[in-house]
Amino acid sequence: MKIQIINGPNLNLLGVREPEIYGSLSFEDYLQELVILYPGIEISYFQSNTEGEIINKLHETGFSYAGIVLNAGAYTHTSLAILDAIKSISTPVIEVHLSNIHARESFRHRSMLAGACKGVIAGFGMDSYRLAIEALKKVCNII
Repeated sequence: MKIQIINGPNLNLLGVREPEIYGSLSFEDYLQELVILYPGIEISYFQSNTEGEIINKLHETGFSYAGIVLNAGAYTHTSLAILDAIKSISTPVIEVHLSNIHARESFRHRSMLAGACKGVIAGFGMDSYRLAIEALKKVCNII
C-alpha cells in the first residue's frame, strides 16, 4: 500500500511557524514517526508552496497510489484548480488540517476541496495525518 502525503504553502515551516497554532515539531520529524508506525505502508511526502506543483503531484500519484493525504494550506479555501484535480483522479483523497479551521477566522471555515475528498480531518495537530492514514486503511480495506 502506497500513500502520498501532500503539504501545501507554508507547511515547510512547521515547527517554527506559529507554534502556538501548529506546534513545534517539524513535519519531517513527524514523518519519521509515521514511517515507524506504519512499516507495511510506503509513505511518500511532497511539499510545495506552488499551486501548479501540487496539481502535478495529484495527477502523478492519483491513479497509482492507494490514497492521498492532502493539507493544501490556504489553497483549501481558494483553489478551484486543486478541486478539479482531485475530481479528475481515482485515488481517494483525505483533506487534513492541523488546526480546527472552524475555530479560526471565518474565511477559513469554507473548504473549496472538501466536497471532492473522501473525508476531512481537522484540529488534531500532527495527529491529523495519522488519523487520515487510518481512514485510508479502512477505505482501502487494509485493516
